Amino acid sequence: METSNLKIDKKVKERLTELGKALINQKKARVIVEPMERSEGFWFGGGNIVEDKSGNFYISGRYRNAGDSRYGLGRGTRGLELAVFKSEDRGKSFKKVESFSKKDLSYGGKEVISIEGSWLDIRGGNSGNGVDFYISTEKGGIDYPEGLKEFKKPGTGVWSVDVIQGESVEDLMTESIRLFLNSNNSNFLHIKDPFGFKRENGDTVVGFCTHPFCWTSSNTGYAVRDGKTGGIKEVNFTFFPRGYTWDVAMTRVTDFLKVPAAGMLKDLPQIYLIFYDGGESVRKYEEHKNAVKRPRGYSCEEIGGLAFSTEEEFPVVERLSVNLPIFTSPYGTGASRYVSTLVAEEGIYSTWEQSQEDFSQPLVMNFLSKEETEDILK
Repeated sequence: METSNLKIDKKVKERLTELGKALINQKKARVIVEPMERSEGFWFGGGNIVEDKSGNFYISGRYRNAGDSRYGLGRGTRGLELAVFKSEDRGKSFKKVESFSKKDLSYGGKEVISIEGSWLDIRGGNSGNGVDFYISTEKGGIDYPEGLKEFKKPGTGVWSVDVIQGESVEDLMTESIRLFLNSNNSNFLHIKDPFGFKRENGDTVVGFCTHPFCWTSSNTGYAVRDGKTGGIKEVNFTFFPRGYTWDVAMTRVTDFLKVPAAGMLKDLPQIYLIFYDGGESVRKYEEHKNAVKRPRGYSCEEIGGLAFSTEEEFPVVERLSVNLPIFTSPYGTGASRYVSTLVAEEGIYSTWEQSQEDFSQPLVMNFLSKEETEDILK
């Protein structure tokens, strides 16, 4: 659970905040993947950026077309395609190399209704050591727990995380799809939006967002895959609960950045900079005419926060965005969400979904050089 007792002083916290703001620079970001339409309710993102051993970049994400999750598919097609793009020029351009439809991801008699977040884990690069692709889908044919069945809205399903494997990204096989994690606990009924990172002991931490049966909030949990056996050895559904102010309705972690041990961090334990999505409400609401005008975030239009942890203290975390969000788009609804980062030899790449003036959410990218990073941390 969260605490404020991590042994990191105020100056370091200030530099970590500065680093986060430099990485998620809303004005410098450029669009790298467009949604299918430039209008409200159309997005691409919700995945991650990763590098293989040959220096190629891959980004995963889902195309989402306009819809209303309160009414199932009756109000639009919603999450309709999971895709992977490849860059052979260090992020200057991307080409689609994988595409999975809802039909492709359906199995075991359970039809996929919608696709959401994903995490592409290139365990050994594209060199024959394997790739795990964690995906979250909403499937029909699954009931809510006894006594709560009437809360399941017509046309909707239950969310869970599956995994697809392959020898390389281009060889991911849907025939390998299997369940990674689900829940029948009403407090954490819906499991979605996986992300992950490697710990120094070789274990893989696969994080995920949880929603209760009543969809009134979102929180963050994680599962630990043993670095030797590959099996799940620990699951924590209450790792990072929602906050108390701007993020009182939602706390969905999307990325753990292993901050380079530069400058004032050289003699400290490994620090993880944690990016998360939050908001004050899961529904859009009318503001008081005299209220402070600011993006408050709601479902599908979340705004961004920042926290941190250390290798020694994990899973203890501390928020850096206590009273207000740190990341909001200067356009549209202010939505700025699903951050993913990649530490490369030349610097740190970051991607995220960013609301535009037309209210669409394309995937955008920013780059912070190694020298700029070291200058912030000096």
